[in-house]
Amino acid sequence: MNKRRYSNRRRKNILRVCILLMTIIITVVMWRTIKLTELSNGKKVDSRIYPELQQMFNDARAEGLALFVREGYRTTEEQQKIMDEKINEYEKQGYSAKEAKKRAEKYVAIPDTSEHKLGLSVDINADIDKCSSEKVYQWLDENAYKYGFVKRYPEDKTDITGISNEPWHYRYVGTTVAKIMKEENLCLEEYLEKYK
Repeated sequence: MNKRRYSNRRRKNILRVCILLMTIIITVVMWRTIKLTELSNGKKVDSRIYPELQQMFNDARAEGLALFVREGYRTTEEQQKIMDEKINEYEKQGYSAKEAKKRAEKYVAIPDTSEHKLGLSVDINADIDKCSSEKVYQWLDENAYKYGFVKRYPEDKTDITGISNEPWHYRYVGTTVAKIMKEENLCLEEYLEKYK
């Protein structure tokens, strides 16, 4: 039994490393070719996802939801700043530098590995003066796949993704893949393993 757990854990770790490497490779390749579209609030996304993102927002707003992109494309420097702030937060709580970094990495992607650097991921939040976060997150969970977006770090997949639940973080994968992932309740790691 322990051998099976070790094997499963090893497979998951290998898959995480593969996704990390894939993200780095895609980032390097796309770095020179990525074209960004600036949103009305100044955030940017890869221009290829903008039409679906805008349609998703239009449809959500038509149903009375008030939502916005809190984060879109992010540079390495911006990601490093976020990581440093999270590490500092844990160090102020009394954790050693090593433990603070380990804890921070459960919530913040290591610079140059963040999906935000691809411009294909967005953090979506509610305008809480107009509607609740829960309503926005529920609507996204039920509908985002129709526009090609998937919840990247679901609560029931943290042992696979290695990242804590982020009900606001959505990754564009295209409508075909998003539909499969939604119907089969797969996170990206599971999808890649199953359909590689």
